[in-house]
Amino acid sequence: MNALDWVIIVIYLSGMIGLSVYLGKSQSSEEDYFVGGRKLSWWSVGMSTMATQTSAISFISIPAFVALKEGGGLTWLQYELAVPLAIILVMVFLIPFFRKLKLVSVYEYLEWRYDPSVRYLVSLVFLVSRGLSTGVGVYASGIVLAVCLGIPLWLTIVIIGVVTVIYDTIGGITAVVYSDVIQMVILVGGIIICIIYAEEMVGGPADVWAAFPEVRRIAIDPAIGLGGSGDSVPFWAFLIGGIFLYTSYYGTDQSQVQRELSAATTADTKKSLLLNGFARFPLTALYVILGVVMLAVYQNSPELRSQVPYDKPDYLVPQFVLFHIPQGLRALIFASLLSAAMSSLDSALNSLSAATVHDFIAPQLKDKNRLLLVSKLTTVGWGVLITGFAFVVGDISGTVIESINKIGSAFAGPILAAFAVGVLSKNVTAKSIIAGILCGVGFNLFLWMSMPGVFWMWWNLFGFLVAVGVSFLAGFASAPASKDISGYVLRGSDLIRAERRWISTYIILVIYFILMLIFLLML
Repeated sequence: MNALDWVIIVIYLSGMIGLSVYLGKSQSSEEDYFVGGRKLSWWSVGMSTMATQTSAISFISIPAFVALKEGGGLTWLQYELAVPLAIILVMVFLIPFFRKLKLVSVYEYLEWRYDPSVRYLVSLVFLVSRGLSTGVGVYASGIVLAVCLGIPLWLTIVIIGVVTVIYDTIGGITAVVYSDVIQMVILVGGIIICIIYAEEMVGGPADVWAAFPEVRRIAIDPAIGLGGSGDSVPFWAFLIGGIFLYTSYYGTDQSQVQRELSAATTADTKKSLLLNGFARFPLTALYVILGVVMLAVYQNSPELRSQVPYDKPDYLVPQFVLFHIPQGLRALIFASLLSAAMSSLDSALNSLSAATVHDFIAPQLKDKNRLLLVSKLTTVGWGVLITGFAFVVGDISGTVIESINKIGSAFAGPILAAFAVGVLSKNVTAKSIIAGILCGVGFNLFLWMSMPGVFWMWWNLFGFLVAVGVSFLAGFASAPASKDISGYVLRGSDLIRAERRWISTYIILVIYFILMLIFLLML
C-alpha cells in the first residue's frame, strides 16, 4: 500500500460520512430514521438488500471456498437456488400484512397476533443472533484487511466500526440504503477488475477452465442428500433448507424487512424483492467465477502460493490484490472490501437499533418527542457493543462464512414458525408458540453441539418443523385466545384478490428457478 492507495481509501470513507450528513438533514422523526419516511425507491431498497448480504466475507470466503477448500468448487452455486421460491412466499404471505400494519419493527406483528411476550422473545432472539453474527463478520473482515493493509487488527476493526457508526447514526436508514447502493457498485466493480487481471495472468478463459479440477466442476450431485459430513455440500439441504432460511431472512429478519417497509408502496416492496430474486444468482456466480480464476493463478504463481497459508484460504483474494493489482486500482479493491464490511454492519446497526427502540424502549418512554435522539444513541450503543465483541470473538467454526451461516440457521426456522403459524392459523396461542420457539432453537443447538454430521442448512427446516409441531401440540392443551385476531390472520379471499396481478410474475420466478437448476445440472 502506498500513499495514492491510502488517499483513495480516505476519500472514499470521507465520502460515506459526507453523504450521511447530507441525507440526515431531512430527518424529523424516528420513522424517518428507521424507515426513511416510507418513500425510498424500489431499486435502491433492492440493491441495499443485496448489499447487506454480500459482505466482505462473501468477497473473501466464497472464492476461497471455490478454489481451495476441500470439498469446495462450484457447489456453492447451490446456495442461491432457493431464493426465487422463498421470494414468492414472502411476497404472498408476509409483505401484505407488514405493509398494511405500517410496522417499524416487524416483531410488533407478533404482539398484535399473540401478546407482548412473543414479541419480546423473538425480538430478543433476533438481537442476540444478529449481534453475534455481525461481530463475527467484523472480526473476519478486520483480520484479513489488517494483513493486506499492513496495519494492526485493532485499527482495522476501529476504522470499520467508527466510520459505519458515524454515517449510520447521522443518516439513518436513508444513508444506509444509498451508501449500500454505492458500496454495491464498488463491490461488483472490484470483482470484475480482479477477474480481468487474474485471467490475463493465466492466458484466457480456456486456460482458466483447463486448470480447474474436474472434481470441483460438479455444481449439483443429487446423490448427496441428507448427509453432511464435514466436507460435503448436500444439494437437498441447500434446496429445502434454503427455502426456509431465505423465507425467514427476507420475511422475518428485521434487517431485511425494515428495508422492505421503507419503500413507497407495497408494489415497490415487491419490486425490490423481485430484484433480489433475479439478481442474487448472477451476483453469486461472479464470486464463483472469481474463485475459478483465482485457482488458476494460484497454481501458476509460486509467489501467491507462498503468501496464502494452507490453513488460511481466505487470504487468497486479498493477497492477489495486494501483489498483482496496480496501485490505485488496488485501493479501489480494498475500498470495495471495506464497503462490503460496512454495508453489512450498517444494516445490522440500524435494524438492531430499530428492534431495541420499538420493542423495548418506546413502550416505556413517556416523552415520545425524544424517540429520534434515543434511536441515534441506541445505534451508537450497538456500534460500540459489536465493535467490542469483534475484538474478542475469535473463530467459532472451521470457516468464517460457515460460522455466520450456522448462527443464522440455528434461529431462522423457529422465528419463521412464529410468523407462519400466526398468519395461517387461529388456533395457536402465545404460550404454545413460545414453547415451540424455545424447543425449535433448543433442537438446533443440540444438532450443532452433538450431531455435526447433520449439515447446518437442514437446521432451518428442522427448527421450523419442531417449533410448529410443539406449538400445535401445546395449543391443544391451552385455552383459546380471547382477543380478536381476525385482522392478523390470512383469509383466502383476501389472498386471491391481492395477488391476482402478480401471478404471472410468480410463474416467471418459478421458471427462473427451473432454468437455474438445469444450468447447474449441466455443468
